[in-house]
Parts: sequence; structure tokens; C-alpha cells
Amino acid sequence: MILETLAVGPFASNCYIVGSESSKRGMIIDPGAEAKLILGTVSDLGLTVSLILITHAHIDHIGALATVKEGTGAKFAIHEAEAAAGLGMFSRMLSSMTGGSFSQPPKPDRLLKDGDKIDIDDLSFTVLHTPGHSPGGISLYGQGILFSGDTLFNQGIGRTDFPGCSFEQIMDSIQNKLLTLPDKTIVYPGHGPSTTIGEEKRGNPFL
Repeated sequence: MILETLAVGPFASNCYIVGSESSKRGMIIDPGAEAKLILGTVSDLGLTVSLILITHAHIDHIGALATVKEGTGAKFAIHEAEAAAGLGMFSRMLSSMTGGSFSQPPKPDRLLKDGDKIDIDDLSFTVLHTPGHSPGGISLYGQGILFSGDTLFNQGIGRTDFPGCSFEQIMDSIQNKLLTLPDKTIVYPGHGPSTTIGEEKRGNPFL
């Protein structure tokens, strides 16, 4: 499996480029900023991107979505609850608060539900609905790894003081969806370094 991590934008959000070694087809997870860097990395890896997956619709995870979608021709997928909550609504507010500009994201090509499968040839991932940091936040599990978005971090959890957040929901998501995965599962979060489920069980102060 091809896996490239890019920390992009002023919030150092992790954008993940995932691909099949055999077919050179892949997907992009959370293109938050720096579209030119993301597209250049895709080109350097020799990948054809068929899907852009968004873990949640905050500005630091969708800021480069429109440009990357245009540059790759890929379809865009997000959880149905995130789309229903108003795709980009919170991001517009945050962008105005930070003095930035915000482009309305494109309409999703696919609305995801808990348990849906994301297949890229020989790679297969399962969508886990993990609300709390946002109503339609998701994590993606497969191939022994977990893309946790802003739900679970290395020694931390996602903040719950934004509109649409819930501390009770995020703790339920973590305890009942993520910590039930094998301890050796490698966690790739929305910000910061990777970790494992076992390490977070043993040492995350929020858990």
C-alpha cells in the first residue's frame, strides 16, 4: 500500500494520499490546503485518484477540496449527516473569524453511512461514523490502520467547543467504535503524529 502524509495549511492538518501498489489507483483524505502540493505529490507517486474522502467539513480539512477535485477528476464522498448539517457552514464562520476566504465546496458525489465500504482495487476500508467533533465525522478503518480525522489524536481527542460538537458523543465514538479495534491498529489522525490504539488505551489522558 502507498501511504503519504502531508501536513498542510496554517493548522498543519494531515492530508493522506493512499493508493494501491499494484494498480496505482488511490484516494485523497482531507485535502485541507496547499492544493498544488497535494496534486504534485499525487503526480510524483504516479497515482490516479478516483476518490476524495472528507472526515469532516471543517475548513482545515476541506480548504483545497474544490481545486483538488478539479485537478484529479475524482469523486467526493462525505458522511450524510455532515452534508445534512450544512456542508461548509461552520467553515465559512471560522474562515471569516480568521480573516480568510472560503470557497463553497462542491456537491458530494457520494453520501456515506456507518459500515459503508471504500474499495480501491486490492485495498478495502470501512466507514465508521464517529460524531462528536462534528455531527457527521467519520473514521476509516482497514489494512490494519485507522484514519481517525479529528476524533482521536496521539495523546488527545478532538475539541468539542464548536457548534455541532458534543463531548458525550465523541467519548462514545472513541470508546465504542475506536478502542474496540485491535491494539496494534496504527492510527493516523487529522493533526499530529501517528499512534496506535494500544498506546492510546494505555496513555491518553482524556481516556
